[in-house]
Amino acid sequence: MKKSYVAIPFLVVFMVSAAFVAGASAQKQESTGEYVDDSVITTKVKAELANDDFLKSFQISVETHKGVVQLSGFVDSQETVKKAGQIAGGVKGVKSVKNNLIVKK
Repeated sequence: MKKSYVAIPFLVVFMVSAAFVAGASAQKQESTGEYVDDSVITTKVKAELANDDFLKSFQISVETHKGVVQLSGFVDSQETVKKAGQIAGGVKGVKSVKNNLIVKK
């Protein structure tokens, strides 16, 4: 009888650990709605950058994750970096902008 009682605490610990791990991994996943929202934001930011007569000549990459827009690529001046960041930040739904544009002369 004692052997079965010894296994119960191990079983309980295992089940609690498994539930904790399953819950932790589910929190990191992006919902379909968030993914669609991010795609819409990325498209809007790219459209705004393409509509700007000065910025459309640069290849600026845009990625969005949970409303945070990341800009990357090479531009010719710090003014261009600032302008691209301002345009991206002005798009509806953008929470913040990570401006990783690099000035290359």
